[in-house]
Amino acid sequence: MGLFDLTGKVAIITGSSRGIGKAIAQRMAEHGAKVVISSRKAGPCDDVAAELNARHGDGTAIAVPANIGAKEDLQRLVDETRKAFGKIDICVCNAASNPYYGPLAGIADDQFRKILDNNIISNHWLIGMVAPEMRERRDGSIIIISSIGGLRGNAIIGAYNISKAADFQLARNLAHEFGPDNVRVNCIAPGLIKTDFAKALWDNPETLERSTKGVPLRRIGEPDELAGAAVYLASQAGSFMTGQALVVDGGATI
Repeated sequence: MGLFDLTGKVAIITGSSRGIGKAIAQRMAEHGAKVVISSRKAGPCDDVAAELNARHGDGTAIAVPANIGAKEDLQRLVDETRKAFGKIDICVCNAASNPYYGPLAGIADDQFRKILDNNIISNHWLIGMVAPEMRERRDGSIIIISSIGGLRGNAIIGAYNISKAADFQLARNLAHEFGPDNVRVNCIAPGLIKTDFAKALWDNPETLERSTKGVPLRRIGEPDELAGAAVYLASQAGSFMTGQALVVDGGATI
């Protein structure tokens, strides 16, 4: 278990009041990390933090609501984390947006900009805020939750896929920049996971059947099935992995 031990580590996880982000927060806390729960609404963040503190002891988690599209909110998230825990060792950029389903010809400019701003630029902002202290300490793990959508085309979620492809390149570039200081930057690329965010792709039984028909495991994934990959990348177990995309998709892309 020592390979996956996160005792003494502090993790910021965006979009962690539910879904994949919440599952990652739960598992990181289980492995000893202090975790910061963050999403737009305070209530759900408080609920998750209280749940983790009840399970793992007071001081395990704090809640800091933040809108990833607002740079000042992200800076407050970082400042409050340092105020509470003194440092940041792990940053999980999980929160994302997808306000449009359909062909690229029909997307409005403001919808396209929101996707690019929230799924790429906000990651760049947050990473830029946490990376300097990691580089100074010569230790840190940055994890971007991308998607298998960034690995292939799609006629319905093309703009989202473009943003997720950019996240892969963001990780590769930053891995080059931060690597000499022993700070690792990786992506996790989930397949179809049963979250509210992806509900349009699994809520209808016919849609779900089409989505999973060609998947070797013949099923949709659960949020907790992504959490282990994040623990791996954040821990000593993943200490020689950087600039990579770890695909967790039930075999969909093979």
